[in-house]
Amino acid sequence: MKYILLSLLAYFAGSIPSGVWIGKTFKGIDIRTVGSKNSGATNAYRNLGAVYGLMTLVIDALKGYLPLLISSKMGVSEKYIVVIGLIAILGHSFSCFLNFKGGKGVATSLGVFLFLAPKAIGIATLGFLIVVFFTRYVSLSSITAAIILPIMTMILPAKDGVDKFTLSILSVFIGVFVIYKHKTNITRLLNGTESKIVFKK
Repeated sequence: MKYILLSLLAYFAGSIPSGVWIGKTFKGIDIRTVGSKNSGATNAYRNLGAVYGLMTLVIDALKGYLPLLISSKMGVSEKYIVVIGLIAILGHSFSCFLNFKGGKGVATSLGVFLFLAPKAIGIATLGFLIVVFFTRYVSLSSITAAIILPIMTMILPAKDGVDKFTLSILSVFIGVFVIYKHKTNITRLLNGTESKIVFKK
């Protein structure tokens, strides 16, 4: 029963469409109808502004981090706590509040791996920041981080209480999943039509 409840918590937490709700509440904008029409933090940043974009990013990351924190306090096994993280990410990308559609999973994956493998996600985030700084392509930066993350997860030690093998499998799955979710961005990058991000104050 404990595992079922925690799995439901992870899914519903992950499903919270923060960008959509923030846009409607503070700006009267459904971000699914503007820009890239994605419900994630990047589209929120572009169309709602830096403050609300950052708010979306933080909430989306917490959607991944908090279910794991709660699960760890409740004595979840080393393998299943990784599964909880996966459920949260899938909740974000297949939200029950958005007809089982959602974001690309980057920000929620950040929260999940910040808990499960902070060193690996730290290096992946550094890679993201370097690429976005020099290219201004968030999509390319996300793909870069998705490639770096499983490599670093396999090389670096996992957090205490986390099964390394299961975590490595999750990192590979999430890396492939994030790249797949960026398939239209990859096409635009190859065609030279991908939008660059403008840093706002």
